[in-house]
Amino acid sequence: MIRPRAVARGARFVEAFAARTPTLPPATHTNSYALGGREVLLVEPATPYEDERRAWLAWARGLASQGRTVVAIALTHHHPDHVGGARFFAAELGVPVWAHAEAAPRLSDVPIARRLADGDVVRLDGPEPMAVRVLHTPGHAPDHLCFFDEAGGTLIAGDMVAGVGTILIDPREGDMAVYLAQLERLAALGARVALPAHGEPIDAPEALFRRYVAHRLGRERQVLAALGAAAGAAGATGATGATLEELLPVAYADTPRLLWPLARLSLEAHLLKLAREGRAEQREGRWRQAAEGGA
Repeated sequence: MIRPRAVARGARFVEAFAARTPTLPPATHTNSYALGGREVLLVEPATPYEDERRAWLAWARGLASQGRTVVAIALTHHHPDHVGGARFFAAELGVPVWAHAEAAPRLSDVPIARRLADGDVVRLDGPEPMAVRVLHTPGHAPDHLCFFDEAGGTLIAGDMVAGVGTILIDPREGDMAVYLAQLERLAALGARVALPAHGEPIDAPEALFRRYVAHRLGRERQVLAALGAAAGAAGATGATGATLEELLPVAYADTPRLLWPLARLSLEAHLLKLAREGRAEQREGRWRQAAEGGA
């Protein structure tokens, strides 16, 4: 096994550290980032594993030998593969944890010292002072934050996109329409590089953000087609609409069966978006096209 290590990413005053976490496949690690030339903000205290924590702490403490001082740990959002070490690392380093207000009720065991809001600016002193703009980007999670070094063009993207795999929108706390709107917002930033929580840095990230939107809208068309096919079959079966289980093999026919449990969540997120737009409706656990909706 290759041990995680600090890696220079080519971005201004940014280092990365990949630690093994209980994340969704195909990812196996979550990237943490150190931002700042003298004062440092650590983003993503991710790992819950003891061996990975020791390596992570060695990295964080080693910043001092570079003349850098950690001032806080910041969370992109509350999911376990992003906060598994939050309380532990904050205590070991003696620094506060910063996060969005929506994270606090979801992390009762992690003291949130500063509640970050959209538009806040975190100023980090150094040979070239860094002003990091906080972006509240819900959709994947209600408390999701991105961090943007505007001068350097570097975006800490969390789980908005990934360098490996895709992003799950779980309807229990995610919102597909909001997620797509936030992707459009990120695409308009003009970032030079996006640093995701999973995978390698993403050059020219605007193109990737727009590909994510196009992919989701393409899937939405497949969901609508599946609803249309269910309507066509209704005459023969007498059923009105279709269940998620009946729609899944049609809407996600191009997806390996192994991934269908996750695809089912995405399917429901798409259907809820279509329902809010008046293009689908649910009755007694069955989905169908809304009367005013298009095919």
